[in-house]
Amino acid sequence: MLQYLPNCLTFLRLLLAIPLGLLILREQYDWALITGVIAGITDALDGFIARRFDALSRFGAILDPIADKVLITVTFVCMAVVELVPWYLSIAVIARDLIIIAGAAAYYRFIGPFEFAASNLSKSNMALQIAFCVLVLLSQVLDTIPPQLTLVGTAAVLFLAAASGFDYVMSWTIKAIQSRKTKE
Repeated sequence: MLQYLPNCLTFLRLLLAIPLGLLILREQYDWALITGVIAGITDALDGFIARRFDALSRFGAILDPIADKVLITVTFVCMAVVELVPWYLSIAVIARDLIIIAGAAAYYRFIGPFEFAASNLSKSNMALQIAFCVLVLLSQVLDTIPPQLTLVGTAAVLFLAAASGFDYVMSWTIKAIQSRKTKE
């Protein structure tokens, strides 16, 4: 039974995107924050349990980043709808992911199968985006958070999204060129 627990937690995290988005849209930020924290806990737990009890699976490896991206996308879009963050920030976060997906699809189509692994920069990007979402929601619950902190967070999210997106484009371009050379 324990071997299925990480995938169940990941699937739960994916499902939490629905109430999280609805809570943000209803401007129930305290409950949205709690839901986001629960999602974060499931993210930490699924990885820990999978590694600790050797319950790693191909399905989990695919579902985990999908759950993360769905949660982040829903959160950023809903926060933009209620004007907690500017639309350009949500568009930048989503555009980065779409560019990576398009690049992966093109690589697969023209070069062949590949093993995808998140870079350290990409992991930092995700961590920053999660921390930023928590900060934005927390700033709606606590009035002691200075607005300048959210502004700095916005700049940091934009910068790291662009940097990690560029890093993916460059590293996969180099892989594609090297793969083409070895096939010739």
